[in-house]
Amino acid sequence: MAANDDGPPLYLGFDLSTQQLKAIVVGSDLKTVARAHVDFDADFGARYGIAKGVHVRPSTGEVYAPVALWLESLDLVLERLAAALRALSLSLSRVRGVSGSGQQHGSVYWNADAEALLAALDPARPLAAQLAGPGTGTALAHPWSPNWQDQSTQAECDAFDAALGGRQRLAEVTGSGAHHRFTGPQIMRLRRVHPQVYAETARISLVSSWLASVLLGRIAPLDTGDACGMNLWDMPGARWHPELLALAAGGPGEPAERLRRMLGEPCLDGGRPLGRIGRYFVAKYGFRPDCQVLPFTGDNPATILALPLRPGDAIVSLGTSTTFLMHTTRRAPDGAYHFFNHPTTPGHYMFMLCYKNGGLARERVRDALPAATAPAAAPGGTGWEAFDRAVVETPPLGVFRDGDGEDRAKMGLYFDLRETVPNIRAGTWRFTCRAADGSDLREAAVEDGDETAWPPAADARLIVESQALSMRLRSQKLVRPVARADDPRQRLLPAQPRRIYLVGGGSLNAAIAETLGSVLGGADGVYKLDVGGSACALGGAYKALWGLERGGGGGGDHGDADGDGQTFDDLLAARWQEEGAIERVHVGYREGTYEQYGNVLGAFEEMEQRVLAEENQLERER
Repeated sequence: MAANDDGPPLYLGFDLSTQQLKAIVVGSDLKTVARAHVDFDADFGARYGIAKGVHVRPSTGEVYAPVALWLESLDLVLERLAAALRALSLSLSRVRGVSGSGQQHGSVYWNADAEALLAALDPARPLAAQLAGPGTGTALAHPWSPNWQDQSTQAECDAFDAALGGRQRLAEVTGSGAHHRFTGPQIMRLRRVHPQVYAETARISLVSSWLASVLLGRIAPLDTGDACGMNLWDMPGARWHPELLALAAGGPGEPAERLRRMLGEPCLDGGRPLGRIGRYFVAKYGFRPDCQVLPFTGDNPATILALPLRPGDAIVSLGTSTTFLMHTTRRAPDGAYHFFNHPTTPGHYMFMLCYKNGGLARERVRDALPAATAPAAAPGGTGWEAFDRAVVETPPLGVFRDGDGEDRAKMGLYFDLRETVPNIRAGTWRFTCRAADGSDLREAAVEDGDETAWPPAADARLIVESQALSMRLRSQKLVRPVARADDPRQRLLPAQPRRIYLVGGGSLNAAIAETLGSVLGGADGVYKLDVGGSACALGGAYKALWGLERGGGGGGDHGDADGDGQTFDDLLAARWQEEGAIERVHVGYREGTYEQYGNVLGAFEEMEQRVLAEENQLERER
């Protein structure tokens, strides 16, 4: 079929994750037109010796990826995307703008030849051969990019946490306490362990800005939302923090200034076009010469761009791990969690909680259910039937009446892996407290007590409640009283998220969805979100669309230089069609039930603190 280059504009979004490179094309109506992806292990695993997209060095805790792999993948994904468009009688010449995301915190190290090599890419040769060597054809000072799973920077994290007077102060300035994966500690370690590499580095990109640089044909600036994942960006001051630069660079003065030049100044307007796509992509894949490249952001900020989140809305990702994201206008930093600048809206933030214990911990509780409660799964079943039944049949907080006639609530911590929020070792802890006010917190044990007071099947509901109570505890400073949309009285409900969107495998489980809604609320309900497994790439495509159509003209109207025009939220809300993308799965706030969980929130925090104190005592005794 002949490609039709005429017609409404299209927009392209990328997502460079740990295991895949995805590309998705959308129209001005936000509808997906075509998509393609490269699976690193399946397509290139034998050549690069990777497993799940990375190399792991257990002796040091290093986890890293070959940059050449990503270059080969970019060529391949564009070949596949062009073929997918041709099948629809379309071509990449219809694409007016490109943006996207990259795995957050990862870094790429360019040498002094990078700018010249990027500008002179030859469409007759593959990207990897021209930019990743071997020999003189390399733009890289280091062939590897540290991955977000890296655990090698404990000494550097300790230094970052101490640099400004403590972890809490670091979070107030940068949005987060120090973390192994954050780019500042990673740069500091690279300078210590690989001094020659650091000496040969001319520029440093995040994974997101690295991909933008290749497409642009010159080094692209970092995005402020992604820069917040570095422990170097001063969020209140909108600048690189001089003391933290000096720490990572090895001293104030010229070392810190050199690192500042290596990082460049981030782009403060996430919708500002950076320039036209490189000639390589025009000649080789048929992009239009005036196709614009816009700032790329991190995968976590890109996630909240995949649907019209308004301030107060939250996304809960229920996968192997659990992630809680919220769009907020309030900033209340804490060393236990993360704040990032919103990737499109100045003065707004993304709040993020990351839990290691998610689906795997729930599976372990499922598998430990008593045999009488957990018969073999029915043919074609999922194995979750008994778990779901236990959740539904257990009352909120497993409330029971003790021998004194007092209603007591059950709470637990269920960690198969050492958790980060809070930083507690693997284990299971069970407590009870007065249901009315959370007082009289006591440790409990099923095997030593009356099983009628704590039946083992109660753990199914309590693990879901525990995960949700932790999210509610840590997000309570960010929520406001809100009116329910379908309440004709428009009365203000207790402070809670407006809407809660569920994604990931656990979102398919009705019992889990209902329990999360009962604990977290959701004045306008709880929804299952389906964006086809490409939320980050979709968010990138929407970001490109907004950047070029926010001025109101569409089809290449770039808006004005000051970034005025329609906000990202307003543009998406005006064009978003919920049908087929989201499904309401729970009413959310239920009067009485939400307050019942609120009564024990203080006891839940006390339970965590008691276990954490035991953990610290054990470490002191070692």
